[in-house]
Amino acid sequence: MSTITESVDVTVDVSTAYNQWTQFETFPEFMDGVDEIRQLDETRTHWTISVAGATREFDATITEQHPDERVAWRSDSGPTHAGVITFHRLDNATTRVTAQLDIDPEGFVENVADKTGILDRRIKGDMQRFKDFIEHREGRETGSWRGDVQRPGG
Repeated sequence: MSTITESVDVTVDVSTAYNQWTQFETFPEFMDGVDEIRQLDETRTHWTISVAGATREFDATITEQHPDERVAWRSDSGPTHAGVITFHRLDNATTRVTAQLDIDPEGFVENVADKTGILDRRIKGDMQRFKDFIEHREGRETGSWRGDVQRPGG
């Protein structure tokens, strides 16, 4: 299992950054290798991704979500991974978005990508593309979901 942590400072307020991140179906616009995400219900998503020319599908569950603070998830099928995105207000117009992912690479290609730093670079690129995406929208998110999901047992 590998842990990847990456942060990016975006020049939008914390609510705008958080609201955009809750629009999972827009992830293909800034995440490399993400072909499609369908929101199945308030806490479940279905992902279609491309890795080294192969298409993979899996479901994920949001395990915790608090407006303007965090979104956490875990995979239910497919590649084993979990993560959390946190949102930190730096000032009225700047937010630090931090991604922490725990990934258990599956198969030879994913293990090579992990060991050679390709996964780290992909996450770093995704975070930079998120920054570009939201900032070029002039601080206007594509939508929002402000619901609260309590962590299991929380």
